[in-house]
Amino acid sequence: MWSLGKQNCQSSKRNLSKTWAEASSGDFVSTSETKNQETLNVGFGDSNGSFRNDLASTNGLINETEKELSPSLSITILGATGELARQKIFPALFALFYSGCLPKKFQIFGYSRDHISDEDLQALITENLTCRIDHRENCSDKMSSFLERVSYEPGGYDICDGLIMLDKRMKTFEGNGIANRIFYLSEAHDEIHGVANCVAANAQSKSGFTRLIFEKPFGYDRGSSETITKALLSRLSEGQIYRIDDLLGKELIENLTVLRFSNLIFEPLWNRTFIRNIQVIYSEDWGVQNKGRYFDKHGILRDIVQSHILQTIALLAMEPPVSLEGEDIRNEKVKVLRSMRKLTLDDVVLGQYKASISKDEKFKVAGYLDEPNVSPNSLTPTFVAAALYIDNGRWDGVPFLIKAGKGLIKHKVEIRIQFRHVPGNLYRERFGFNIDLATNELVLRVQPDEAILLKVNNKVPGLGLQLDSSELNLLYKDMYDTEIPDSYERLILDVIVGDTHLFMRSDELAATWEILTPLLDDIEKYKIAPELYIFGGRGPVGAYYLGAKHGVRWSDD
Repeated sequence: MWSLGKQNCQSSKRNLSKTWAEASSGDFVSTSETKNQETLNVGFGDSNGSFRNDLASTNGLINETEKELSPSLSITILGATGELARQKIFPALFALFYSGCLPKKFQIFGYSRDHISDEDLQALITENLTCRIDHRENCSDKMSSFLERVSYEPGGYDICDGLIMLDKRMKTFEGNGIANRIFYLSEAHDEIHGVANCVAANAQSKSGFTRLIFEKPFGYDRGSSETITKALLSRLSEGQIYRIDDLLGKELIENLTVLRFSNLIFEPLWNRTFIRNIQVIYSEDWGVQNKGRYFDKHGILRDIVQSHILQTIALLAMEPPVSLEGEDIRNEKVKVLRSMRKLTLDDVVLGQYKASISKDEKFKVAGYLDEPNVSPNSLTPTFVAAALYIDNGRWDGVPFLIKAGKGLIKHKVEIRIQFRHVPGNLYRERFGFNIDLATNELVLRVQPDEAILLKVNNKVPGLGLQLDSSELNLLYKDMYDTEIPDSYERLILDVIVGDTHLFMRSDELAATWEILTPLLDDIEKYKIAPELYIFGGRGPVGAYYLGAKHGVRWSDD
């Protein structure tokens, strides 16, 4: 298992100095990087690619000449005082720093319109910084060292003017060495285009790479997504754009390709000959909470299905890539997405949670229409079940059933692969009237309690011949004595080293909207009313009829 310990940063990611050299073939890195390879090895990684944090050097001192000429990494968080930055981004960066996964010379710049000082920002983020359970040595010292590298640049009403000032401050830190920059746009979605333009015009590095991280939603439909993409690509190259999806940084999602392509027992079975159906389930036992305005505009299809679920299916169903390089993997993912049938109303069930009573029966739970900032007549779905098909040689005829919703009975994110029945099963009569109980099933549980489960048929010990379906259980928390890193840690580290395979390329993004936009248009055109379901229940009854229509029994029930 890959974790963010110092040794694992060295061994699990590509050789970092090699990454900078290879990146020079793209549009986003200056050729000066390859000419200064020896300097890069001093700053970001040594000749064998290991990271060298200045905390490990004698008294933390860096020779002034080396400091002036060594390559640097500046990470700017736009929207630094927001909830996402405070709860996810800064803690992830601290975890990477603590584990020795950041280069020797780096600085984090917070940027927002709030007029606060460096110390104010440091105090704001401190409450969410924690050290790993499995290595807490010198926690307070490392936290202090990290905070010293966090500074703040207040922005005014004109973002471009603010970034000009930030650029000057970054240049002071960077010195004369190769300057690499990452901008995390933790901003309101309607401001992203303008912010990206200002970054491109006023704050790009002249000697190293410049990379921008974007949070979803990546548009509202096919047309809006194309408009945003064209605008971004008019000022930035594809290699500079990182569309982040936190679900794709989960341990089990990262393990999908490992499970498929490094285990002989799975890859030969990974096709329509042996697999009966695949189910991707994303259920939450909470409502929209304080995000009513955002969710009422986007709904479950745009919020969860467009990126989370379609990207998961693409990784699960893709053909073997020619290598583990990011572009080779993204090439295969986009082929899968382009092979998917467009969704229609006939193969979709929409739902919306209504008011209920809490599990302890002590208070009433609000329905969706009672949530703050939600229109009282809203038809926005909080639940979707759908049947997807991939029209290619590997998956022809295999239903991919997806189910995603809020306010359901339990929080669960998992992938279930159900295999076909054994032809001429000699023990058929021993399973009773429901042969489905004898189905072999591979379960990849992403949340909670990461696990890989394999359901097999087994004889119950004894003199008789009684059969039982048992689970072979690989529970991560029992098997591995380490803390699983947060998905933002993995994804931010991928951006730093230039690993793109978990980020959507523009053609992938377009392919996802090609699948969803006809359905979204019909929902809007015909004013489709979602089926109501009780908060804390199993979702709309229509989901079960949909499963039966496609010959599938929802196995999570």
